[in-house]
Amino acid sequence: MLEEDFREVGLTLVELPIEFVDDRPVYRGYIKELPTINAEGASKQKMQQKLATAYQSYREQLLAEAEIQEKEKTMNLSMEELLRYYDGETFDGFAISEDETTDLYGN
Repeated sequence: MLEEDFREVGLTLVELPIEFVDDRPVYRGYIKELPTINAEGASKQKMQQKLATAYQSYREQLLAEAEIQEKEKTMNLSMEELLRYYDGETFDGFAISEDETTDLYGN
């Protein structure tokens, strides 16, 4: 079932040949598109579960980094870019021109 889950998100699960260590099978595999995400287990299901957990952690980290980058991007905008970014809307207390010394309330 986990193989189908990987396929649904566009990933290919690659299973390596079974190895025997101390007369016990060791299943190894990795994600073809992300070969740094790999796992091993005593059964095929355990190996796939470890891969799914590793991929989930990778995705969470990727999303967190994307959020940080988006915040940094909006923090570094000039006034003109900021106004364009927000479709020209102005905010309470935000001066429109740099020459203007008062805010929208006349302060």
